[in-house]
Amino acid sequence: MKQTILIVEDEEDIRELLCHHMQQAGFDTVEAASGDDALEAVREKKPDLVVLDLMLPGIDGTEVCRTLKQDEETRDVPILMLTAKAEEIDRVVGFELGADDYVTKPFSPRELVLRVKAILKRARPERGGQEQIALHGLTLDVPKHEVAVDGRRIELTATEFKLLQTLVERRGRVQTREMLLESVWGYDYAGFTRTVDTHMRRLRAKLGDWGRHIETVRGVGYRVREDAS
Repeated sequence: MKQTILIVEDEEDIRELLCHHMQQAGFDTVEAASGDDALEAVREKKPDLVVLDLMLPGIDGTEVCRTLKQDEETRDVPILMLTAKAEEIDRVVGFELGADDYVTKPFSPRELVLRVKAILKRARPERGGQEQIALHGLTLDVPKHEVAVDGRRIELTATEFKLLQTLVERRGRVQTREMLLESVWGYDYAGFTRTVDTHMRRLRAKLGDWGRHIETVRGVGYRVREDAS
């Protein structure tokens, strides 16, 4: 079955452009022109991913993202934010709310499609690796995309799960920000290494005390310690 992408954009020409390229890439599309319509469409259509413009009439994209991520039924839906805002603080805010990626206008439709595919790939369990991983009270069920610490389930986005999985599978070895960008995000994110730091901050906060096992190697990157100290 084709995967469905919800395009939330109030400018009709941009919305049609996005729908065209998504359909050319093999996706089904659903459209929404406002924040209210977006929330209704997510709950009715159950899309596999949302491309979400931030500057919307009524409820803005930031609030749409916050609402979806706070709802148990919709928090696992990946979100790619699309906006004219290019300041780093806007990207950070988007990631803090749980967005999986961030693209600024003007944008390349081809790049946008690649990013959508990369997000959806992260959301799918991989075959051939470890299916169950346990470390210092943390358990990862890779096929189910579930994480628990001392038996307590932790809700992670697809990107956060992939980031944690990568670090745990490579425990004891330092992973540079560039290595993590390539492994987790799936392609070159030159100039966006702060993306890793923002996601790492969110990941540690969600993991609570277990987050101390993720060590920052100053000026290099991150490492999950093998010892239990």
